[in-house]
Amino acid sequence: AGAKERKHAMGDLTYLWKDRRRVLGMPITFTKYAISEDRLFFEKGLLNLRQEELLLYRIRDISLKITFGQRIFGVGSVLVLSSDQSTPAMELKNIKRPRRVKELLHQQVEQAKLQRRMRLGELVDSGHGSGAEMDPEDQELIHDF
Repeated sequence: AGAKERKHAMGDLTYLWKDRRRVLGMPITFTKYAISEDRLFFEKGLLNLRQEELLLYRIRDISLKITFGQRIFGVGSVLVLSSDQSTPAMELKNIKRPRRVKELLHQQVEQAKLQRRMRLGELVDSGHGSGAEMDPEDQELIHDF
């Protein structure tokens, strides 16, 4: 662990973090969470499987909730609010090291938003020459992201 996050490889994706929802501090549920460099994943179920994924640049707010009972078992919950139509809110319930996960998620969200701004800026710049000649509407579009 240390200063760098461990990376877990599953298929073609590399996860920066993954965990399961815990009961009494033990990972005995069929609810899984994972963070990659650009997405947050949620998977639930054993026989009937439900999967959701959320693009990190769409995340608008991240909050932490640790109840007294969660503190006893060393877990907590991270609530994520987004601009995604299908997943406006996602709660990572009863996960280990919730403060660390919240900080990792925050860093990845900021990085994803910055990369998206850069790509959008490149698209706008390629159509207008230098950035100084951009229409005010295009500049507003870049600042909205």
